[in-house]
Amino acid sequence: MLATWISLLSICSSVFAGTWSNPNCAPGRHTIVHLFEWKWSDIAAECERFLGPYGYCGVQVSPPNENRVVTSPNRPWWERYQPVSYKLVTRSGNEAQFTEMVQRCNKANVRIYVDAVINHMTGAGGQGTGTGGSHWDGGALSYPGVPFSSWDFNGNNECHSGDMNIHNYGNKDEVRNCRLVSLTDLKLGKEFVRSKIAEYMNHLISIGVAGFRVDAAKHMWPGDLQNIYGKLHGLNSQYFPGSPRPFVFQEVIDMGGEAISASEYTGFARVTNFIFGIKLAQVFRRQNAAKYLRTWGEAWSMPKTTDVVVFIDNHDNQRGHGGGGGVLTHSDPKRYKMATAFMLAHPYGFTRVMSSFSFGSSDEGPPHNGDMSTKNVNWGSISDLSCGNGWVCEHRWRQIYNMVAFRNVVMGTNMQHWWDNGNYQIAFSRGNKGFIAINVETSDLNRNLQTGLPQGTYCDVISGSYDGSKCTGTEVHVNGDGTAHFNIRSSSDDPMVAIHIGAKKGSQRKVTT
Repeated sequence: MLATWISLLSICSSVFAGTWSNPNCAPGRHTIVHLFEWKWSDIAAECERFLGPYGYCGVQVSPPNENRVVTSPNRPWWERYQPVSYKLVTRSGNEAQFTEMVQRCNKANVRIYVDAVINHMTGAGGQGTGTGGSHWDGGALSYPGVPFSSWDFNGNNECHSGDMNIHNYGNKDEVRNCRLVSLTDLKLGKEFVRSKIAEYMNHLISIGVAGFRVDAAKHMWPGDLQNIYGKLHGLNSQYFPGSPRPFVFQEVIDMGGEAISASEYTGFARVTNFIFGIKLAQVFRRQNAAKYLRTWGEAWSMPKTTDVVVFIDNHDNQRGHGGGGGVLTHSDPKRYKMATAFMLAHPYGFTRVMSSFSFGSSDEGPPHNGDMSTKNVNWGSISDLSCGNGWVCEHRWRQIYNMVAFRNVVMGTNMQHWWDNGNYQIAFSRGNKGFIAINVETSDLNRNLQTGLPQGTYCDVISGSYDGSKCTGTEVHVNGDGTAHFNIRSSSDDPMVAIHIGAKKGSQRKVTT
């Protein structure tokens, strides 16, 4: 029964359930990365020199539309989530730079997914000039850069909380019709508002983006969102033959116990699965035995594999916001790399990797120069992929980018040859194409395991890489019966081993399916 369920899970991962659920990756690529607060010029270069060659599908970019300039605190990350207009001018760059980025990334087979902030505009108080020069007045609900006026926002007729803010998350009407942390709430039931949002998104589609992450989706009625998505054009045929529908994944924080469920938003598009990272953090912190990961996925009360985007952490919850803390982050690299490797090895969901910047407070914006302009991301030699300048760049960590390739190579296979020691040591294959063993135990793993792989010598892609002729890390010798010996010390910086047919000595190196 278990084998049948796992097989169905893997097969379904290549089938797209909803109208806007297909990620539109270039063939053989299956993971995106969130390059949080990167400049468009840096993303364009990263697509060409790293993301394309290393098998990434695409990039989630920060909101590209004009936003409020916040000076207290000074230029926080969250100012990008207070729109002033839909002009493409932010600290990441202007429209010409955005367009060049999209073009260069598509040519490198790397797709662009826009973080779309369409639930609200700025905070209700104050006024000023946005990053593109547009005036705004939050008190008067005036945003002439769109233009939106007071007629285009929910008021006392729609919101009955008294002060217009959300207080009761058990009340669906309040969550969707009132203001999220005092942000002016757009009236998405109004056709003019829907049309202006669709106009913005269609402009991005015409430039060549592949899809959208929809911010704060649970604060909008599913029917209103479907109406907006229904207005979207097919993708730019210059990059996407046949002009398929854009990919849509919606931020719906559903930890259980609230009136609004993620299931209200699935079936037509995907949702972000926040339970995923919380539950994996518990396993890799040794708070819940790894042996239970044998049934990981829908059996853990999570949505169907075709309905979710999965991740270990994101820009919100690594700061304790948006679903709360408790997740693993780059600040705990040993556990973080193990959890990420498991995510990328397992067939459940469409995977997203985080790429962060260092921060001292939860408000702090991206690394900046004296004039508050965003710092460049450094590029060292191919043997030194560190970013510097305050950028963490988890996506360039060998243990992560090699597992992105692992996922590509094994895609379409099911999970087989599960083994565990009854506690915190686990291993499994992906058909006859890949195998991973992870030791979260306090003791060493030292034994023979069935890998399901063809006989030969494989490069462990955790300790090193395959350069097309030799292994730069540990070699694993698979016998004719598919078994191999594994010795994984619990004290190792990376107590896991992963091998796949794209990193087999004597074979061609592969980073895509």
